[in-house]
Amino acid sequence: MNTAATLPDPPTAPTTSVAPSSAAPAPAAPAVPVAPPRPESADDSRPFGAHLRMSWWKPLVIIPVLLIAMFVLQIVLVLVVMIIEAALFGRDPRDLTISPLMMLATNLSLAAMGPLAVLAMALIGRVPWRRLLASPRRMSLRRTGVYAAAFSALVLAALGVMQLIAPASTGLTSFALTGTTVGLLVVALLTTPLQAAGEELMFRGAIMPAAASWVRAAKPALVLGMVVSTILFGLVHMSVDPWLLSYYTLFGLCMAAMAVISRGLEAPIAFHVSNNLILMVLGALFAGGEGLVIDRSVGMGGPFMLVFMVVDVLAVALVWLLERRRTAAEVVA
Repeated sequence: MNTAATLPDPPTAPTTSVAPSSAAPAPAAPAVPVAPPRPESADDSRPFGAHLRMSWWKPLVIIPVLLIAMFVLQIVLVLVVMIIEAALFGRDPRDLTISPLMMLATNLSLAAMGPLAVLAMALIGRVPWRRLLASPRRMSLRRTGVYAAAFSALVLAALGVMQLIAPASTGLTSFALTGTTVGLLVVALLTTPLQAAGEELMFRGAIMPAAASWVRAAKPALVLGMVVSTILFGLVHMSVDPWLLSYYTLFGLCMAAMAVISRGLEAPIAFHVSNNLILMVLGALFAGGEGLVIDRSVGMGGPFMLVFMVVDVLAVALVWLLERRRTAAEVVA
């Protein structure tokens, strides 16, 4: 009788039953809305002076604020000096001569406009402060020094010509060295560069590009910015003499042209400092030992101002030549 061998069943792995989880999958976290990146406040493809972009209302705030601040600061500081000098030295309030303390007050009030312009453009216009000095490059102190040396020679040459053809117009007639003279020289040397730089930062660094931001096309924007800043610069000097008013207006236009050509404020700051510092130093030395007298009333200008106007235009031509040489050298390098 055949019997079948019975083999044991193979061992089986123990099975574990997994109970279905009763926890539902976690819901996805809601997407956090991301604000679009704020557009750059400066456009390097546009010329300096029309390189900033801001909302249309911001220049309507920035420009009046700067102009009002300039007049308020100047009036307040000058009144404080008049009160001090009247109390301590018995100065007549009708005396219009500029003492060392009066020059200090005037220069500091204008020098303060540089930081105020930077602050206004940063807080209201959201513009980085470096963009007010030069764009797209960085500001160069070496470039400023080169321009200052060249412009100083140009201004001194113009004064030499004026002394030959119209010596009465220069006022370089009564040399004297007194305590007042020394005070004027010290104040001029220490604060006149700050005063000139403050004006350039305000008018060419802030007002010109702020006004230009109203127009989208680059060239019309640049023209608008230069015209607005130039007219305001001429008017704030408060001269009703046609020759002097023309000179201040042309001066502002030439400073704007220098800034556009060089894409920065080095050239206009250097010329403004050189011009004002030389005139203040010579004015102090030849004031007969007294305070300075700056008269901008009708009749104080004349055809002799054409010499200074030619100097302004020559300075612009010099900037154009030097910047053209610098650009050619960079291309070769």
